[in-house]
Amino acid sequence: MGNPKAFINIPRKNAGYRPINERIYDFGEVEQTLNREDRKLQASRCMDCGIPFCHWACPLGNKMPEWQDLIYKGHWKEGIEILHETNNFPDFTGRICPAPCEKSCVLALHDAPVTIRENEAAVTEVAFIEGMIKACPPKTRSGKKVAVIGSGPAGLAAAQQLNRKGHLVTIFEKDNGLGGLMRYGIPNFKLNKNIIDRRLEQLSEEGIIFKPNTEVGKDISGSEIMKNFDAVCIAIGAGHPRDITPEGRDLKGIHFAMEFLSQQNQVIMGENVDESTLISAKDKHVLVIGGGDTGSDCVGTSIRQGAVKVTQIEIMPMPPADKNPDTPWPFYPNILKTSSSHQEGCERKWSLNTNKFVGKNGQLTEVLVEEVEWTKDETGRWNMKLTGKTDVIKADLVFLALGFIHPVHEGLLTELGVEFDGRGNVAIDKTSQSNVKKVFATGDAAMGASLVVRAIASGRKVAEDIHSSL
Repeated sequence: MGNPKAFINIPRKNAGYRPINERIYDFGEVEQTLNREDRKLQASRCMDCGIPFCHWACPLGNKMPEWQDLIYKGHWKEGIEILHETNNFPDFTGRICPAPCEKSCVLALHDAPVTIRENEAAVTEVAFIEGMIKACPPKTRSGKKVAVIGSGPAGLAAAQQLNRKGHLVTIFEKDNGLGGLMRYGIPNFKLNKNIIDRRLEQLSEEGIIFKPNTEVGKDISGSEIMKNFDAVCIAIGAGHPRDITPEGRDLKGIHFAMEFLSQQNQVIMGENVDESTLISAKDKHVLVIGGGDTGSDCVGTSIRQGAVKVTQIEIMPMPPADKNPDTPWPFYPNILKTSSSHQEGCERKWSLNTNKFVGKNGQLTEVLVEEVEWTKDETGRWNMKLTGKTDVIKADLVFLALGFIHPVHEGLLTELGVEFDGRGNVAIDKTSQSNVKKVFATGDAAMGASLVVRAIASGRKVAEDIHSSL
């Protein structure tokens, strides 16, 4: 701890976003960067607490005090090495993690936590620019082969960890590009895809084999995979979207959020997209149903496509704007989150249930919603009651951003004969293994839809479990 008074003398400073009137006309990353000296000053604010709650809150167990101090002292190479001990992809989490570490920082008690997430992105950028991040292929091979099915953050982390143990790893991906929802779900204005590409280049140099456009269970049989590999890791994510079925659900103009977001990313990447299926928000009144991050991504994408108006509704009540006694420090706070997309122009409404989709000649024109009330019973459980107060929202285009409930069960999983838990995810034991010998599962496929940082942590764990079994 080089500067024990920095947290008193140096205020928190965020990098901030590009100007709204500039960024809404492109899909470039909205978040700006601070220069090195500012980053060193921000890192110096870490107090090296007796009990580092930031470390406790991070699903990866990142050693925040250690690498913050190294950045402050200008030891960028040592800083990225400490980060890589626990996190394979700090350049991903430095951009798209909700930073539970910051919410648990002791300085968060004064609403000015260390800028851990931004510092994480910064140290990784310095490391890439100055050639500090290099491929680390294993010196010897074990003779064992592992198939990783799915190339999202969990699959990539598992593959890199297993490869470094000396096993020969092949990643099978059904899509044209690797990266899972990071490539096809998260907009470029939050995560430029060259950030993924440079990591894939590193993994390839380390000896990992990529098989894109190869859907296991369709392009290659599960039995062939089982025959040719010593272990199989299922990392296919939770791709089954949650749906609602009010009257009028079959009207044209109603889409799942991921259809819209994936298509826009495909267009940016120059992939072939059938023009007859293109979803465009240009000159439309857009309604986003669902108040989470995916809904926010639909808001930002709709604005960039030229929507006339964007409205986002959420069935849950509006959370507190500041402190929430139900989620006290150091727990992750359930408070109002305003994203960069919300700042760009979006009307947000809470405690609304979707009652009916209304249309004309088969085309959506408006949505009937009803206000709901939420109360807690004596056990603390939330109960919803319809109030009878209705409203009509004009909408030519609706995006359902209601989350994902479990992996798609057709094809591969059915062929392999794996069992599912009560939520529809792949059922695993404490060693990440399914009911089928040598078949393991990780990430959203095993734990349900969650955060990229949790997926990486899950990928690292399954790699340890598979290595132990081999």
